Amino acid sequence: MGEITRDLIADRLGSVKYDRFLFYLMGPYKSFNLNYVLSEADRRDITVDELPGPLRQLFRNKNEIDAAQALLRRIQGELRADPGVNAFLALDVDVDTDDVDAVTQSIEYARCSNATAFVVPFLGHNFGVGEEAGSVLENLAETHGDRLVFVHEDDVTSEMIRSATVRWDLRVETYETEAALVEKLRRFTGGIMQRERRGDLKRLD
Repeated sequence: MGEITRDLIADRLGSVKYDRFLFYLMGPYKSFNLNYVLSEADRRDITVDELPGPLRQLFRNKNEIDAAQALLRRIQGELRADPGVNAFLALDVDVDTDDVDAVTQSIEYARCSNATAFVVPFLGHNFGVGEEAGSVLENLAETHGDRLVFVHEDDVTSEMIRSATVRWDLRVETYETEAALVEKLRRFTGGIMQRERRGDLKRLD
């Protein structure tokens, strides 16, 4: 597997009005990365009981994993329809974790994207943003900070969320309903598009 590029990502996604506007959607419950963690645990003969607490809870409650994935898919569909941007999840690009590990993939997807959103629903538990989001922020907040947004449900509280606004000056939004979440992401998208047109943000192509 070679370098992850904008062309590679766009080529593996379906056609939309703004094909070259890539919007990477992240959430802490993606089966893509959970499967990666579980496969790593299998290789090292680690049982689910030996996983860190938040991951252990995730593997024991697949209904919440499914609900979070479904939420991300609905948001993705809304953004692909209106305003018509190329919203995607990591699993859509289908890069094997044997070639590029999951965290590195997320960093590269965010680096290649016009916009990246960390979406954190409550779903009965608070699991934080995890290693992926922290790694993306650590590597890209300085150069891509204007292209990143963290949107969490009102009921979610986390020291990571609070510290992110201080450490990385990250834009943080809250939402009460799914419709409000979609609307905030649409406004975020429109803002980036306008800034790219005006030259306030560099066009990625």
